[in-house]
Amino acid sequence: MSTLIDQAVQARLIVSAPPARAVPARLRYERSDPFAVHIAFPPAASLDGAEVEWTFARELLATGLNTSTGCGDVQVWPCGADRTVLEFHAREGVAMVQLDTAELRRFLGRSYELVPAGTEAGHLDVDSDLAALLREA
Repeated sequence: MSTLIDQAVQARLIVSAPPARAVPARLRYERSDPFAVHIAFPPAASLDGAEVEWTFARELLATGLNTSTGCGDVQVWPCGADRTVLEFHAREGVAMVQLDTAELRRFLGRSYELVPAGTEAGHLDVDSDLAALLREA
């Protein structure tokens, strides 16, 4: 069984002056980082021309499909029946994207097949992670 889920999605970048524009994005989930999901945007979607990746709690994404959640750098909420908004806060500003809720549900479903909810801690390799930290110190 694979230890990685990598799924292409189409995001709509919400901008202050219409129209919103479509940008490709990639959702990633790894068994070795069981509490987190990652979303990456290509260089063309950023102000400085560099790829942008955000990492946040899988639970935040799952909750945000049904109700507004998040109080930090990442906030998620449903936008009608078919779309979900992800809002990212950084020093440079705020970015908002809309994603297809059905695609997010499929991605989360695959992640729960890989690591069921409530079993995340059992997939952490604390000894190896600690050893790596000590080697770097």
